[in-house]
Amino acid sequence: MNDINNRKFVGRLIYAVLTERRTVKEAIALFPDTKDKSIECAYHALVHYEADEDLRYKDFEYKEEQNDYLEFIAQTLVSGKDLPQNIIADYEDFYSGVARPWPKGIRGVLKEFLRFVNI
Repeated sequence: MNDINNRKFVGRLIYAVLTERRTVKEAIALFPDTKDKSIECAYHALVHYEADEDLRYKDFEYKEEQNDYLEFIAQTLVSGKDLPQNIIADYEDFYSGVARPWPKGIRGVLKEFLRFVNI
């Protein structure tokens, strides 16, 4: 799948989260493995969205702002466009790439252990 198709797919995933047809966990598990900065940014915006669930519940204005922000990201990606550089830059300094689940079996256990002991 090329970058434009991946962007459109990710935009639809974000819409599915915003309309509660998918959970954030389900959506991020379906993210394509890509080096596209716009897709990486969308991934981290969704992770941030999930982390702020309790804050969104308490603060309606914050919830609306965050929903509008994700909707803008979704609209941009569904159209196949790059996200604006200032949005990408907001996430680029802190994160890189898209996280992948650990493999199952002994290899996954070993990776999780090494992460736990911070190696």
